[in-house]
Amino acid sequence: MEMDADHALPAADDISEGITGVEASAARQGVQPDGSELQRVTAERDTLIDRLARAQAEFDNARKRAAREQQDYRDYAQSDTIKALLPIMDSFERALRADSGYERSQNSEFRNGIELIYKQLQDALLKLGVRPIPAKGEPFDPRVHEAIEMVDTTDAEDHQVLEELQRGYKLKERLLRPAMVKVARNPRS
Repeated sequence: MEMDADHALPAADDISEGITGVEASAARQGVQPDGSELQRVTAERDTLIDRLARAQAEFDNARKRAAREQQDYRDYAQSDTIKALLPIMDSFERALRADSGYERSQNSEFRNGIELIYKQLQDALLKLGVRPIPAKGEPFDPRVHEAIEMVDTTDAEDHQVLEELQRGYKLKERLLRPAMVKVARNPRS
């Protein structure tokens, strides 16, 4: 019996030929199959086809589940590596924010080198799917922000992020590290 390549099940014509083959075999032996024998063989065929379809669906589900688990494992391993790089990003940001006592001309080549390395690291992380979490000026979101301090002020709306103390990052849709922020508390709101 040939198999239908699209569904890996016997083609409909082949199934009916199988029943005709049972009838022909019985006729050659001089036995006339009665309706109950034909029904039994048909029921057995239907049961086997159903079992085959279920086994194929189960196999397909197991294959998809294994592929999904492998991808999750790769993403998890990648997130651990990226988490190890985030303190380096923080150090570069602190170095670029710091004003040194040197004259600008003496320090410009060193600063340009630091900026270049920082930019290369940022680009590499972007290619991997790492995105910074917007913080300053945004409404406080406890899913992506970690409030370090509440500041009483009338200059900003209640629960607005005033300052980002440490940048937060996401890998695709997974939170790697929340942004550490100062949040406004406006008594008028």
